[in-house]
Amino acid sequence: MLEIKNLKVSVKSLNEAQLINGVNLNIKNGEIHAIMGTNGSGKSTLSKVLAGHPSYKILKGEIIFQNQNINNYSSEERSQMGLFLAFQYPIEIPGVTNEEFLRIAYNSKRKASNLEPLNPIEFFDFMKKNLEESGIPLDFLIRNVNEGFSGGEKKRNEILQMTILDPKLAILDEIDSGLDIDALRNLSNKINNFMNKDKSLVLITHYQRLLDYITPDFVHIMHKGQIIKTGNASLALTLESKGYEWLRNTL
Repeated sequence: MLEIKNLKVSVKSLNEAQLINGVNLNIKNGEIHAIMGTNGSGKSTLSKVLAGHPSYKILKGEIIFQNQNINNYSSEERSQMGLFLAFQYPIEIPGVTNEEFLRIAYNSKRKASNLEPLNPIEFFDFMKKNLEESGIPLDFLIRNVNEGFSGGEKKRNEILQMTILDPKLAILDEIDSGLDIDALRNLSNKINNFMNKDKSLVLITHYQRLLDYITPDFVHIMHKGQIIKTGNASLALTLESKGYEWLRNTL
């Protein structure tokens, strides 16, 4: 699904400061990978680079998605190929309803696949079915994107977008932040229902609690823009009990 080869990245606005320092990662179909690390370790930066954020410059290395080098692909092209990023801090878009936003995004992906776009009535019927299955009220569609949403509603909206766009690889950046226990459980159930053997998932998180509900095949620890350790789900449990200082002391 995804192969990252010796990736080195700088940010354009900070005098070309290098933030990713040689990341290697291989994700196969059906796998769930968790990326953990302290603040500033490069987790969110890596997710934005994979999604094609224009503020970052690839200095070296390759991002291979579904056997294609996407280093120079735009974020729109990556999305149309099936790559999705749920943001840590979803932005508000005043004046644009969820229905409009999702319909345009969904039809853009259909167009890239040489499919006819859905008209507003067809899309409403499609959305109504998805909302009912997700337990989301219908008035979600007429609300402006994330405007006035609580933290939990914003995260639920990100997962709704993921469900509608149906990507091959979903990257969820701290989707658990700001959620209470019930909201985390419900959101995790939707994520688990989304997964199958043909899709892959990257969870970026600080805490074990998300991984209590979504079990990763691999856990990777980032530090100073590098993956410094990889293990199975038990690695997150060890971090939870011993902290990151323990890991740094073992290097």
